[in-house]
Amino acid sequence: MRKATDLLVQCLENEGVEYVFGIMGKETLDLMDSLSKSNIQFINVRHEQGAAFMADVYARLTNKPGICLATLGPGATNLLTGIASANLDHSPVIAITGQAGFDKQHEESHQYIDIVKIFEPATKWSVQIKDAQTIPKIIRKAFRVAQMEKPGAVLIELQENIAPQMVPNQPLTALPIPKSIPIPQALENALTTISQSQKPVVLLGNGVIRQKAVQGILHFVEKLQAPVIHSFMAKGILPKDHALNYFTFGFSKQDEALPVIEQADLIIAVGFDLVESPPKNWNPKMNPILHIDTLPAEMDEHYPVKEELVGDLKEIFQQLTARNIPSKPWMPAGNLKERIKSAYHIDSNPNVNQSLTIENILESIENIVPENTIVISDVGSHKLSIARTYQSKQAGRLIISNGYASMGIALPGAIGAKLACRNDPVICITGDGGALMNISELETAKRMNLSFIVIVLNNSKLKLEEQMMQDKFNSSFGTGFGNPDFVQLAKSFGVTGVRPQQKNDFEQALINGLGQANGISLIDIQLG
Repeated sequence: MRKATDLLVQCLENEGVEYVFGIMGKETLDLMDSLSKSNIQFINVRHEQGAAFMADVYARLTNKPGICLATLGPGATNLLTGIASANLDHSPVIAITGQAGFDKQHEESHQYIDIVKIFEPATKWSVQIKDAQTIPKIIRKAFRVAQMEKPGAVLIELQENIAPQMVPNQPLTALPIPKSIPIPQALENALTTISQSQKPVVLLGNGVIRQKAVQGILHFVEKLQAPVIHSFMAKGILPKDHALNYFTFGFSKQDEALPVIEQADLIIAVGFDLVESPPKNWNPKMNPILHIDTLPAEMDEHYPVKEELVGDLKEIFQQLTARNIPSKPWMPAGNLKERIKSAYHIDSNPNVNQSLTIENILESIENIVPENTIVISDVGSHKLSIARTYQSKQAGRLIISNGYASMGIALPGAIGAKLACRNDPVICITGDGGALMNISELETAKRMNLSFIVIVLNNSKLKLEEQMMQDKFNSSFGTGFGNPDFVQLAKSFGVTGVRPQQKNDFEQALINGLGQANGISLIDIQLG
């Protein structure tokens, strides 16, 4: 016999959990006691939202669920933004929260609110543990649900009166999720559809990276010889200099890659999550779709499916490339690739302009950092610049909050990234708005002796919102604010802070930051 929280923690260990990110409280005291005796490292953070973001980015980079913890009431609701973000970006995250005992749930009670109901719209599954003996089944199901395609978030609520109960149960065996592939006829139908097209285009989404299907896609593209464009989340699948790479789509304005789709007669959409960009924005002509994904296509008039291949993407492309894929070489008219590169500031001359613009900063990062560098973008106008300009050298090494577009993800996300990939450089890029949402996690990172670079783009405003207001009303309101001295703020956390004035100063600060084995660098970039 053991107490319920000992069993719960043993179940987490059985699932291979390394870290739990969170903040404890009265209702999770038994759980904390159990964690203290386990092999799992508890990362006590400064805000529960940061814990959820850490779990999200950790999960994206390891392909296994990230775990976050909070107590009841405000602790639980503080997790909600990060959990919703993980769910919409299909990152497997499991949130565990405390709760008041059953005796307090039938009447108005201190800090009691129905967390399970609150989290239901933001998760794949939201459950309350009502019987301590169901813990093994609930934990095993939670991990399975979180990881099944399409992955997402799960909430588990544990009442304080359940936590200390004695139970005899054991963890259930952790089994891999079975893979599936389409029937041979579906594969042949897909190849026939490709054969009948004259100008197919390949549209790559987040699922390609999530399913580790990058090599299969590369082999497929080499045989097909048709243009390829990426969603924000899929950057890095094709190398920047690949002849078929037409870069990124998904912008509401200045989307120079859209003519690739408009000139095509078939869109081969691979691993594309509709939350990445609404089809009406990029397929107004309603070109036919060959849908290749882990789940059947959603219904959308601007996503007219002609054929679909549903199953494990890695397996699908092994099957496809073993067959005779028709070659469909074509080139979009109008010197489009050079127009895209010019509009997106790709391969511009690095020595012409020494001013600190977002494009110059991204170009310096791209030229200086090692291939395995992880870049995490916060949300703001700079996110769009990163999606256009920055060319990741490896797939899955650019992390963006896209589906929920959550400001504040970058700094805590850097902690999750560094714990997921200890030996890889990590750079988080944030606006001043997003930076101050979770700047307190600098203390968490410093306490853990982590090493990464924080770049704060400092213009004392919400630039994207200002631009949108100017476009709509020819004026702006409510977008400005004041800032602390970020260099001095960094130093107060025991973190190196610098404020470069020109591009070469920034590059030296970047090199210095990359050279720190155990240290965090904050680079304050003053932008107009």
